Amino acid sequence: MRKFLIDTDTASDDAVALLMAHRWPDVQVEAITIVSGNVAVEQGAKNALYTLQMCGASTPVYLGCPKPMLRPCQYAHGFHGEDGMGNMHYPEPQAKPQLDHGVDVIIDTIKSNPKEITLVTLGPLTNIAIALLRAPEIASLIQRCVIMGGAANVVGNVT
Repeated sequence: MRKFLIDTDTASDDAVALLMAHRWPDVQVEAITIVSGNVAVEQGAKNALYTLQMCGASTPVYLGCPKPMLRPCQYAHGFHGEDGMGNMHYPEPQAKPQLDHGVDVIIDTIKSNPKEITLVTLGPLTNIAIALLRAPEIASLIQRCVIMGGAANVVGNVT
């Protein structure tokens, strides 16, 4: 069984990735941490929790960094809608985010599972950067890092 820790800014594209990860037979999603990006962290958490509710999963969700390290927030409302889910305005999820900070969860999960965690990043890397600044030793403890990011010859995603 592969262990995933997913760090996301949960708009509609990331919701699909969450559904896929929770339906993958040999994957256990240990935690979902939310970062500011396409939407604010609070909205990203609502979107993640609603997505988990729809697929019958109960993975814990944690709020992470509410803004980038070096600039103000730039949300993708023009692309993903105000709610990040195409302005569908889904009902409030039944579950709530956990109280621990997402960065602490990233550090603790990696340290508790050395060389077992696949870190899947679906949004800005702010939570990961802060985790590495606070606990640089975790870099060598990650089994694999899969990043959804980058753009070539286009303006790209600036969130």
